[in-house]
Amino acid sequence: MKLKFKKQQYQTNAVESVADCFSGQPNNSGIQYRIDPGRVSAGSLQQGDWLDGAGFKNMDIALSQRTLLENIHKVQQRQNLSLSTALVSNKVCQVNLDVEMETGTGKTYCYVKTMFELNQRYGWSKFIVVVPSIAIREGVFKSLEITAEHFLEEYKKRARFFIYNSKQLHNLESFSSDAGVNVMVINAQAFAARGADNRRIYEELDDFQSRRPIDIIKANRPILILDEPQKMEGAQTLRSLEEFNALMLLRYSATHKTTHNKIHRLDALDAYNQKLVKKIAVRGISVKGLTGTNAYLYLESIEISTSKPPVARIELEIKQNSGIKRVVRKLGRNDNLFDISEGLDQYKGFVIADINAHTDTVHFTNGIELQAGEATGDVNEAALRRIQIREAVKAHFEKEQTLFHQGIKVLSLFFY
Repeated sequence: MKLKFKKQQYQTNAVESVADCFSGQPNNSGIQYRIDPGRVSAGSLQQGDWLDGAGFKNMDIALSQRTLLENIHKVQQRQNLSLSTALVSNKVCQVNLDVEMETGTGKTYCYVKTMFELNQRYGWSKFIVVVPSIAIREGVFKSLEITAEHFLEEYKKRARFFIYNSKQLHNLESFSSDAGVNVMVINAQAFAARGADNRRIYEELDDFQSRRPIDIIKANRPILILDEPQKMEGAQTLRSLEEFNALMLLRYSATHKTTHNKIHRLDALDAYNQKLVKKIAVRGISVKGLTGTNAYLYLESIEISTSKPPVARIELEIKQNSGIKRVVRKLGRNDNLFDISEGLDQYKGFVIADINAHTDTVHFTNGIELQAGEATGDVNEAALRRIQIREAVKAHFEKEQTLFHQGIKVLSLFFY
């Protein structure tokens, strides 16, 4: 079976948002340099070894900061984004671009395509994708595999890609010496953790001609692509990223924690309006004002059984040794909330008269009625948010249980 990829305009827009920031940059793919051969004995050299020491690195950004900022402004204007007052630089890199894309809209596809576009326009060919976990690393590698033929058809080039492994450093030699599009995928733990294997990237290694792997990497002036950067903002990770000598940092996430120069935005609302997600169900809580009572009640749901009468999951206030707390209890017909609350006056007269599983309602003997999802009484903003978050988590797992075996991914979004 061969996957067929369709060009999507919203993904093309994301790619162009990055590439257009460097409009005017010369196209030069032949920046050649001498790869450090390390310490090798004369007797171990073979004919042609010195010639094979040629490497290809990314050309420096030739644009002035003013021109680069003007390009960024043009991209931001067509996106209706706030204009950056200056280029946001830090110790890691002088150029930091943020791309905001909602989960499920093809973020990985977009940054892989961006690599090919930057190579085609400007000749840049050395890319490193940095991810926060091994699971994401494997997913990115799989995406590179399944899109290889697609991008070969579109750009007439095939990327060479690999996962960084401190025990397979020959890949770094190929990464440096190959003139084509080269992609290294690395998880943050491989260079920011303290384990012995993770420290190897900074050590002179006998099995690597007494060279440090990080020195071979930084000589390429790689473009770093951070996938989910908000999960990699620890002090140790940021200090370690300084070692890569990055030409630029491209940050891709749906939820950026730290903002730099934002050049593209496709948020949850945009994704919905453009029909990029299959379906959205809104989970809301209604507050019912009942005259003459301040009794807090929230009817969470009604549970039914083939062998027992229906029961209602109701949150109410209960007097405890440590004070009054709101607790969810399963209640049935004839249960008296005054007794269950340990004698709180506001629940006098609240005896369950009927639980109707067909209409999802509970009737009390005092004439008050609640429907599933309704709250009444002292429902302040904090209580409302707490209920909504709890209900959203519950609904998420219910949906996931139903749709998991159909291969459908469930997303839960919070708007505030």
